[in-house]
Amino acid sequence: MENDKKQVQLRFQALSIIVPILNEIELLPELMTHLQHWQRCGCEVLLVDGGSDDGSADVAEAIGFKVIRSARGRASQMNAGAAQAKGDVLLFLHADTRLPDNGIEQIFNTLKTYRWGRFDVRIRGDALMFTVIAFFMNIRSRFTGIATGDQAIFVTRDLFVEVGGFNEQPLMEDIELSKQLQKHNHPACLYTKVTTSGRRWLTYGVWHTVLLMWRLRWAYWRGVSAEQLAKEYV
Repeated sequence: MENDKKQVQLRFQALSIIVPILNEIELLPELMTHLQHWQRCGCEVLLVDGGSDDGSADVAEAIGFKVIRSARGRASQMNAGAAQAKGDVLLFLHADTRLPDNGIEQIFNTLKTYRWGRFDVRIRGDALMFTVIAFFMNIRSRFTGIATGDQAIFVTRDLFVEVGGFNEQPLMEDIELSKQLQKHNHPACLYTKVTTSGRRWLTYGVWHTVLLMWRLRWAYWRGVSAEQLAKEYV
């Protein structure tokens, strides 16, 4: 039994969880509790701060997490985390997304046959539309092979390095990474769900946010630059 526990811990040590943060002081207590669980399991946890001015980075360090300072922007932050990560598997987790209890085991089981993948997503909140939005996000991703950051993208380190990591762009970095990874193989689309916050939809309005994201994605597919689209992203 003791040997089995050691083997599980050694396996978990092969995974690095990279979390970009920016002014997340209100969310931090819940996030820290979630990440401490995986840290105790043996996973490496790296928080990458993009210049918070609310004390987020200092609080996280005081709790005992490793915090990396980087240029602002999710792509830059996640690349900075990946550059210092020790694991053979990289998991990119948004600060408002939570992994299922068996998430890490599912990742390792999946990587026996795939080199990258993502989870289905559930949106946390009272809005009835959240179920519909999540359903179509998951279906679209399964059909196109494009993963969003909310779906907790995981990838072997060697493949991530091979494609050059995230493009240094202010928006749609998850789409661009998915395109590069797809040149090697289709993602594993896990039916198991991560849970992400509906705060953006609730703050700016459900329909406004849905229509904005669809319009931006359509424009990006037509060739509009991420820099131009970032000016329209609230």
